[in-house]
Amino acid sequence: MPARILDGAAYAAEIRAAVTRQVAWFNAHHGTIKLCAILVGSDASGRLYAESQRKLSVQVGVQYELVELPEQTTQAELLATIDRLNADPSVTGIILQLPLPGHLEPAVAQYRIDPYKDVEGVNPANIGWLFYEDPIIVPCTALAVAELIRRSGVVVRGAHAVVVGQSRIVGRPITMSLLTQMATVTACHIATRDLAAHTRQADILVVAIGKPQAIGPEHVRPGAVVIDVGIHRLGTQDANGQAVRRTVGDVDFERVSEIAGAITPVPGGVGPLTVAMLLRNTVEAARKQLDRRR
Repeated sequence: MPARILDGAAYAAEIRAAVTRQVAWFNAHHGTIKLCAILVGSDASGRLYAESQRKLSVQVGVQYELVELPEQTTQAELLATIDRLNADPSVTGIILQLPLPGHLEPAVAQYRIDPYKDVEGVNPANIGWLFYEDPIIVPCTALAVAELIRRSGVVVRGAHAVVVGQSRIVGRPITMSLLTQMATVTACHIATRDLAAHTRQADILVVAIGKPQAIGPEHVRPGAVVIDVGIHRLGTQDANGQAVRRTVGDVDFERVSEIAGAITPVPGGVGPLTVAMLLRNTVEAARKQLDRRR
């Protein structure tokens, strides 16, 4: 039987509706929730993402401001901009749009963002607090993956979870999130030997390796829950020989969906839910800043 599709787009719509109600209440009782995004240079993907953020923020009632800096901005100037937003009480959330120009250090800038305003959860303080099960703001992608696993119906406690890919703001936070839920977790990475031997043991398989369709049915235990974090645009040809582009994940969806118990599509899985979690984090950040002032 083909896998059940975990519809991240539908789940995201539910979360945005709940966030809209929360924002309306907060704005009425405590002042406007304001999200500021910093864009350095003219990267097309960063600008497109910022516009998507703006539209969704406006839809849920969050005030959105894009702070644009020139390509030649120095590290000191970028940090000064972050310091200004950190100190501004009207700003309740900050996003640093990536990629940055090559002469700037993203990690240095991310570390500068106030952890209570870091709505993406990428400040090392926020990632570190996951170890103590008391995070300030949880990384958005880890939240999205946790929500998809919850919606799958699998019992996480005692399950064997395998996370393929251990990047510091995606794979590792997901690994820690699953550990705090009492899963038995195997963390696979670039040096893992015989990857399939590990992944075939998984009740829950999370893939975030950045390689298109790298995970096939030979990697998956029948009935497993498969969460695909990857997203890629590939060039191919249609039936008429015309060049087209299609979006795929790290998992070979067509083949794996024949044996998995539940699976996320790409697009329409982790991606839209991650953005919804960003909006939820924006409300959470505003609440926690309010609590700190009391």
